[in-house]
Amino acid sequence: MSDTSTAAAAPAAKKPRWTFQWKELYEEVITSGLCTGCAGCVIACPHDVIGYRHEPGEYYPFHLEEELGLDDCVHGVKGCTSCTRACPRFRAWEPEADEHLFGRRRNDDEMSGVYKDIILTRASDDFVYDVGQDGGLVSAILIWCLENGIIDGALVSHLEGEAAGWKAIPGVATNRDEVLAAAGSRYTYSANTMAYPEAAERGLKELALVGMSCQTSIGPVMWHRKVGKVGRPIKLNIGLLCSKSFDDSMFDELFWIKYGLRKEDIKKMNIKGVFQVWMHNGDYHEISLKECHAWTREGCLHCPDFAAEHADISTGGIGDVSDWTLTVVRTPLGREIIVRMLQEGIIEGRPGDADPGAIALMHKLSAKSRQRWPSWAAPEARVGLPARG
Repeated sequence: MSDTSTAAAAPAAKKPRWTFQWKELYEEVITSGLCTGCAGCVIACPHDVIGYRHEPGEYYPFHLEEELGLDDCVHGVKGCTSCTRACPRFRAWEPEADEHLFGRRRNDDEMSGVYKDIILTRASDDFVYDVGQDGGLVSAILIWCLENGIIDGALVSHLEGEAAGWKAIPGVATNRDEVLAAAGSRYTYSANTMAYPEAAERGLKELALVGMSCQTSIGPVMWHRKVGKVGRPIKLNIGLLCSKSFDDSMFDELFWIKYGLRKEDIKKMNIKGVFQVWMHNGDYHEISLKECHAWTREGCLHCPDFAAEHADISTGGIGDVSDWTLTVVRTPLGREIIVRMLQEGIIEGRPGDADPGAIALMHKLSAKSRQRWPSWAAPEARVGLPARG
C-alpha cells in the first residue's frame, strides 16, 4: 500500500509576488494605446505622484515627479505597486476581475461577459423617467439606493457650468436633486473615479460608481489585486454600455463649424444609428456617426468591453424600444437591487426577449469591440474570437 500522505500534505504553489510598478504601467498600457484614461491608477496612488488632465485631447495619467523622468517612479523602485494593481488594462485584468466577481472566467460564447438576467426596465416616477436617459433606470437606482441606505454617495458626471455647455466632469451625488442633475448621456468622456477624493473628503464610505465599461472594471481588479483601502468604499458598480466616446473638441469643430449648433444650446443627445441632438428652442437635428468617427477618443480605440462586463448592473438604450433600458444583471447585489425595486414599484420591468434585437445587438457590438483588442496584449480579452492568421 503506497503512502500518499506526503503528496497530500504538499503545500500549494506560492503565488508570485506582485512587483510591477509605474515603469511597467507606462510601457505596457499608457504609451501602448491600451490606456482608457479611467484614472484608476490616479486615485490608487498613495503618494499622489500621478497627475491627470480632464481636457480635450488629454484624459491620460502622467507622472509628476522629475527624479526618474516620465517613465519611472521613485516610489515604484522602492516597492510601491498600487498603480498597476488598480489598472483594468494591465496584464490579465479580465480573468482576474471575472474570478473575483463570478468565481470563474468568461466562456467562449459569453462575448458580453458573465450575467444572470437580461430585462427591460424603466423608472416609474414620471419626472425621473423624463429627466433620465432611455427610461431613467440609472437615476432611479441611485435615488433608491441613497434613500434605502445602501450607498451614501455616487461617483457620477456633471456638466461644467452654463458657459461650458456639454463638458462632462466628475462629480459626487448624495441626494435626489444631485442625481437628477447628473442624468443624461454625454458621449464625451468623464473619468468619474476622479470624484473619489471629494467623496473621501466628505466622509462618504458607501459609494456607487457609475461609469463607462472601462471604469466598471476598476473595482473588481483593485479587489482581486488587493490594492488597499481605495477600493473598499465602492459598493455598487453601475456600467454604461459603450462602444466609444468622443473628444470634447467635436462640439466646436463639427457641431458648430459645420452645422451651426452651439453646445450651449443643446438640451439633450442620444445615439440611435445617428447622433441625435435636441436643442433648447425645440429644434431636432441628426448627424451621421461616420462624420463623428474622426473625433473618437484615442483611449477607446483598443477597448474590448462594450457591455460593461464587470458591473453589478450594466445598462444601455439600445434596440427597438427606445423608452426602456436594456438591463444586464450580473451579480447577486445587482439582482437584489433590481428585484426589490420591481417589488416596490420603483421601476417597471419586461422580459428581455420582448426586444430580442437589443440583446442581439449587444452581443454583436460586444464581439466587434473585442476585435479591437490587440493580439500582442493579454490574450484573455479575445477569448471567443477567431484566431488571427
